[in-house]
Amino acid sequence: MSDHQKDETYWHRVDAVANLANEQCVSADPNDVGASTLFAAARFNAFVLAKMMGTGPNLALERDQALAYFTDQFNKMMAANLDDFITNFDQYMKPQQ
Repeated sequence: MSDHQKDETYWHRVDAVANLANEQCVSADPNDVGASTLFAAARFNAFVLAKMMGTGPNLALERDQALAYFTDQFNKMMAANLDDFITNFDQYMKPQQ
């Protein structure tokens, strides 16, 4: 669980996931898309951690630390994105043409 450099490829991956979620909002309720996206992120990060730990017992030893880390990371990311939307609300939420 190390901090990563947020290079160009990082932002391409972020955009790809966000674009997929936006596409799904055409035919599904955005709340449902948000819930499934959040679950997918949790599921994938549990997989990454399990792969890093190598065994179930090792994963169990890291469980509480992982929960604290990922909860803290989500809190920071959510706060930053809410602040961004507050600052840029009119620009981000203007009707698409």
